[in-house]
Amino acid sequence: MKISERFIQELLEKVDIEQVVSPYVNLKRRGKTLVGLCPFHNEKTPSFTVYPESHSFYCFGCGAGGDVISFVRRMENLDYVEAVKSVAQLAGVSMPEDGYDDSLSKQRMRLLGANREAARFFNACLFEPENRHALDYFLNRGLTVNTIRRFGLGYAPDDWWRLINHLREKGYTEQELVLANLARRSDKNGKANYYDNFRNRVMFPIIDLRGNVIAFGGRVMDDSKPKYINTSDTPVYKKSNGVFALNFAKNANDNKLILVEGYMDVIALHQAGFTNAVACLGTAFTSEQANLLSRYADEIMICYDNDGAGKQATERALAVLGKTGLKLRVVQMTGGKDADEIIRKHGKERFADLLSEAANKTEYRLLEERAKYNLSTDDGKLRFLMSAAQILASCGSIEQDIYANRLSNELGVGVDSIKAQIKASASKLRRAEEARRREETQKMLSKSCEDKNNPERAGNIRAAIAEETLIASFMRNPDFYNKLKDKVSAEIFVTSFNRRVFECLAEGLDGGFEPSLSLFSASFTPSEMDSIARISLKKETLGNTLSECEDCIRVLKECSESTAVDAAAVSDEEFLKLFKKK
Repeated sequence: MKISERFIQELLEKVDIEQVVSPYVNLKRRGKTLVGLCPFHNEKTPSFTVYPESHSFYCFGCGAGGDVISFVRRMENLDYVEAVKSVAQLAGVSMPEDGYDDSLSKQRMRLLGANREAARFFNACLFEPENRHALDYFLNRGLTVNTIRRFGLGYAPDDWWRLINHLREKGYTEQELVLANLARRSDKNGKANYYDNFRNRVMFPIIDLRGNVIAFGGRVMDDSKPKYINTSDTPVYKKSNGVFALNFAKNANDNKLILVEGYMDVIALHQAGFTNAVACLGTAFTSEQANLLSRYADEIMICYDNDGAGKQATERALAVLGKTGLKLRVVQMTGGKDADEIIRKHGKERFADLLSEAANKTEYRLLEERAKYNLSTDDGKLRFLMSAAQILASCGSIEQDIYANRLSNELGVGVDSIKAQIKASASKLRRAEEARRREETQKMLSKSCEDKNNPERAGNIRAAIAEETLIASFMRNPDFYNKLKDKVSAEIFVTSFNRRVFECLAEGLDGGFEPSLSLFSASFTPSEMDSIARISLKKETLGNTLSECEDCIRVLKECSESTAVDAAAVSDEEFLKLFKKK
């Protein structure tokens, strides 16, 4: 059962969508709307728009849209009921005691509870006398007991069933533990066997922004493989969204985040006073992680390991973070392979110096390119300057002037020659960009009739436009629906998606509810809400006349009759009538 629509509409009257969205998006007022950089895709020009009057949002860049509940579902990866609970909590409204199915919410809470108990168990095991070798691992890495307790570090015993047995006593089932990836299942001789996922590893709990333990990382204490075992994706955790220690770092005051590779790097930096350090989880840096970081910082200091893999990771991070508009700097990790080693060997003062000497994106790429060539030779200088020109071609004119003069002084090459090469590279880059844009425009034009949620739209564009106009008209003016409800029904809708939308709208209007996007959010996925939000925006460009709606009904009847009739299923007389009618 879904939550009462009456409750939802009362909730929306009390919630401020700007208050809900602002922690994720830096919004600026533009007339009656608010705009900002979209949290769902990378962009440099704001196209994400919030409509406070209708408690809705829409991104004109990627097409994401919906109501305030859809927004929370997307941002926090929640189901519908959990999202409603979250919005209600922000608005200070109590949830109804019945009238909805909270099975998914209960499952999520059970998994979070199991993770919390597991974290307590691992932490307790770390301080058991027989596990002293695990505690010594952390102490020998320079961590204090206070730091260990602050991050909730622990130890998974070298036992196949100890965690399972402990959590069974707490009331959790084997199936729940497998779902949380705390346990694994094997089937032998037709019998299910369960065993602990983490064994003989020091444990790092991963905590979300709400303080929930959502996953774990387990590390061996020797050179055995695999070095790490990490929680797989579960109903409460998605590693492509994960950022370790952001729950602490988000409170940093300078709007800067230090991005490092591993758990120990983060923890060592926090202990040394750099409490804005974080690490992204998963094997590759993702746009979701970049967007998450951009909500809590204006500048990112990238401090990846000083090896080949670390340099490759730095380039990937620069490429992804470069689309967010954040200020980026790269720290040259000299004196150690990573932040943890540099602090242990040279102290926190040395690391602070490295931060102050961090290169911006352009400087870093020039330094990396310079290292590839022998600049004592003319050939080395020429090849480096050709590469440098390509790097500077995408920079602004002032930045180009600064670096062209710097390179001229360093290498003894005329500044005019360097600028001419930059100009040629910029022209080539511009032509390539124009070609890419033309290609994208052609793709957009070819897909202008398509809708990811309504695949029938492209083949029935006339009917689909009529359907969408009718839905938008009824949302703008419910009186039109009341006057025309005897003339229109779901049966005349040609595309099945729009038919579902109309049925949901009609049910809400017949129930006396306001025609807002909240009517749909319980019955449609956040992705489907994108299309409904797009349709809803048509309200502002309609003729808003009864005759417009009647024209749409006429078009739909014509289209439904022409597409829905199977000639083989009608009599000769009926077929003749149909033919004459056409």
